[in-house]
Amino acid sequence: MTRTPASPSRRNALVALILLTLIWSYNWIVMKQALRYCGPFEFTALRSVFGTVVVFALLMLRRASPAPPPLLPTILIGLVQAMGFPLLVQWALVEGGAGKTALLAYTMPFWLVIVSWLLWSERPSLRLWLGLGIAGAGLLLVLEPWHGFANTESPLIAIAAGLLWALGVALSKRLFMRGVGALSLTAWSMLFGSIGLVVVALAVDERTTEWSGYLIGALVYNAVLASGLAWLLWSFVVERLPATVAGLSSLVIPIAGIGLAWMLLGEQPSALESVGIGLIAGALALVALRQSAGRRDPTQS
Repeated sequence: MTRTPASPSRRNALVALILLTLIWSYNWIVMKQALRYCGPFEFTALRSVFGTVVVFALLMLRRASPAPPPLLPTILIGLVQAMGFPLLVQWALVEGGAGKTALLAYTMPFWLVIVSWLLWSERPSLRLWLGLGIAGAGLLLVLEPWHGFANTESPLIAIAAGLLWALGVALSKRLFMRGVGALSLTAWSMLFGSIGLVVVALAVDERTTEWSGYLIGALVYNAVLASGLAWLLWSFVVERLPATVAGLSSLVIPIAGIGLAWMLLGEQPSALESVGIGLIAGALALVALRQSAGRRDPTQS
C-alpha cells in the first residue's frame, strides 16, 4: 500500500503547529520565572499591554477592518478572557508549579462543555460526559483533598482561570457565528482586558519591580512570540490542517509544559499526581478534540 506524500503546505502547517506548541508550552516557564523580578499583577498588566500593541500592529499589517466588534460582548470577553484568565493564571503561579498550573488552566474544554450547556442549551453527548467524569477523577488525584485544603489555593485559582477562559470562548463563538473576525476580536478584547489589568496593577500593593534582562526578555517573549507570532502560526495551522489536528494543541501544550517544568524547574509530580495528570490528559483527548471543530479562540497562554 503506497502512502500519499504530504503536501508542502501541510508539512509547513505541521511545523508551525510544533513551533506554536513549543512557544506556548515554554511560556509557562517564562511566566513562572518572571515572578522573581516582578509582582504577578504588574507582570500580567505589562505583558498584556505590550501584547495588545503587537496584535493591533498585526491587525493593521493584515489590513483587517480596525472597527471594533459589537461593543458589549467584546468588553465582556475582554474582562473574563483577556483580563480574568491571565490574571488568575499568574496569581496561581506565585505558589503553584508551572506544569501543574498549565494543566489545570487547560481544563478549559471541560468547563466549555458545561458553560455551553448552561448558556446555549448545547446538551453534552455521552462521550463528553465520560470525558468530564474522567477529568473529575484526575482533578481529585491532583488536588488530593484528603490531605486537607491548605495547599489547594493555587490549584483552585488555576481551575477558576480555566473556567473564565471557557466562558470567554463560549461568548467568542457566538460572535464568530455573526461573522466577526478572530484577529479583530482578539485585539479589541485584549485592549479592554489590558485596561482592567492596568487598573488592578495600580490598585494592588506589590513588591518593587526589579528590572533585569530576564524580565525584559520575558515581556518581549510574551508580546512578540506568545502573542504576535503565535497568533499568526495559529491562523496558519487552522487554515491548513484538519480541526482535530489543530485541536491537539489543547492536549499537547499542558503536557509539554509539565515536561519542561520537570526538566528546567525540577517540578516532579508525585505518583498520585502523575496518575491524575494521565487521566486529565485522556479526558482532554476525548473532549478537546471533539470540540476543536467549533473552537477558533487564538488567545491561549
